[in-house]
Amino acid sequence: MLQDVSNARLLIVDESESEIQALVEELGGTYRLTVVRDGEAALREVNPVAPDLILLNVFLPDFDGYEVCRRLKADPATRDIPVIFISAPQDAEDESKGLALGAVDYVAKPLRAPIVRARIRTHLTLRKAFVKLEHQNQALREAAELREDVERITRHDIKQPLDNILSIPPLLEAQGDLTETQAMLVSRIRENGYRILDMVNRSFDLYKMEKGVYRLQAQPIDLLPVIRQALDDSKHTVQSKKIESEIHGGSREDRPGSSDGAFMVQGEQLLCYSMLANLIRNAVEASPVHGRIRVDLGREGAMALIRIQNQGAVPESIRDRFFDKYVTAGKENGSGLGTYSARLIAETHQGTIQLDCGSDDTTTVTVFLPRA
Repeated sequence: MLQDVSNARLLIVDESESEIQALVEELGGTYRLTVVRDGEAALREVNPVAPDLILLNVFLPDFDGYEVCRRLKADPATRDIPVIFISAPQDAEDESKGLALGAVDYVAKPLRAPIVRARIRTHLTLRKAFVKLEHQNQALREAAELREDVERITRHDIKQPLDNILSIPPLLEAQGDLTETQAMLVSRIRENGYRILDMVNRSFDLYKMEKGVYRLQAQPIDLLPVIRQALDDSKHTVQSKKIESEIHGGSREDRPGSSDGAFMVQGEQLLCYSMLANLIRNAVEASPVHGRIRVDLGREGAMALIRIQNQGAVPESIRDRFFDKYVTAGKENGSGLGTYSARLIAETHQGTIQLDCGSDDTTTVTVFLPRA
């Protein structure tokens, strides 16, 4: 990497002894110079160590400077070397030809030393900045690859045993004969297991959604049990605040042949759980003691809608930023990622999400998802 433009290596390609002598006298005290007199020698000289900049005469004894430039730009190892053409005064078409081939500048003879020095320094500085940016981009690419590797490791090393843990509570509950304390502990295992799962999913999946590279694997899913699970996972807060919760909607039409209600959408179950659990948790935490949370399910054209309403208004200071990243209010340990992740998940499903603050101090969040 070019560290100091004042110590850069320049390659001068010119057949004129007098021109070479003039350039050496003018630039030799500042830069490390290498001189060749024809195109073939120039192409040999750039390998294996490329110069930082090339001063290239258009007229050479074997083939012209345009051909040298074309070959340099065709080679991945040399195409980024800045080339400044040197030539007798020509018309605009000659200059355009050189620039079209990839040269960065074009100076006409007779050479004026201040102009040559200024243009060399300018393009060396630009080259230094470009190389630095390339290194930074490479570091970002490597960081992104590392994150992908960590994601794969995490999914394998955490999610697999976590799935096993989450399979235990329903088995214990199915056996029955649990004491009240045991039932509470089983419920907490399930609740915290799903929270860990939510954090694992959100950490990596949100990154992909932000970058627009998340690959949604949508399929028909019934949201009713997902919503019930999300409500159940907040039941300790619901019980301590004596909050009433109710779900309205869901139809046997969504699941023919079933005696139970259903609410079918097209989506990923874990993502939908993460989105609804965050929204319901927000509603529960924002509700006053003896408050009420209502979840209404409905249809609007090709979209299914999930409307979550709670008592307690969103502060006016954050209403227009409610779904933005890191926006939170009134929560000591709030991250401001819950509603942000809900918006990203809805949009990833080709849906939308909106906030409505009623005049009766209620808050309603409505999610629109494609119907199955």
